[in-house]
Amino acid sequence: MRLLLVEDDPRVGSMIKEALEADGYVVDWARSGEEGLSLFELFPYDLVVLDLMLPGLDGFSFLASLREQARTPVLVLTARDALEDRVQGLEGGADDYLVKPFHLRELRARLRALVRRASGEAKNLVRRGRLSLDLETRRAWFEGREVRLSGREYALLEFLALNAGGYYPREVLLEKIWGGEVDPKVVDVYIRRLRVKLDERVIETERGLGYRFVG
Repeated sequence: MRLLLVEDDPRVGSMIKEALEADGYVVDWARSGEEGLSLFELFPYDLVVLDLMLPGLDGFSFLASLREQARTPVLVLTARDALEDRVQGLEGGADDYLVKPFHLRELRARLRALVRRASGEAKNLVRRGRLSLDLETRRAWFEGREVRLSGREYALLEFLALNAGGYYPREVLLEKIWGGEVDPKVVDVYIRRLRVKLDERVIETERGLGYRFVG
């Protein structure tokens, strides 16, 4: 999944980016509200982590502009813990609110909850045919047996499974899972790996359309 982080603090931003990339997210880091909006207009993000106290365009203004364009889930991350600020952020379109200082474990859990909510899932465990995914622990089972997956393998499988039924071309998967900065053929390599670990028929290919999870 591709995530936009809008945070001007270099220490906090670096910590979040490193942690979430280790979890398999593609993270684009904007240091200002203006830069964040420019990136949002360029790429299809699945999640946004937004600081409120930004130089120039502040977080509230960023959120208002974003909500004019999309319903992308937004987690507000800020040191502003006054009730008025929380209410203003939530009423302005934020989906969740986390006050600094925070634990990375809680940030990860809240982001997973937003993913579940956006996909219509109420629990950590997602079932798609013969496949089961635990969104909390990032573990996968196929026909009852646990399948060992790398971070990128899991991220690719999770995206296809949560969006089962639709075809996704190589270019879309490249942006969602790798950020579009690697050889496009890497998608084919990872699809082959998943087919070997699961079943040849679990991911379907349609010429001109792309890949689709069929379970």
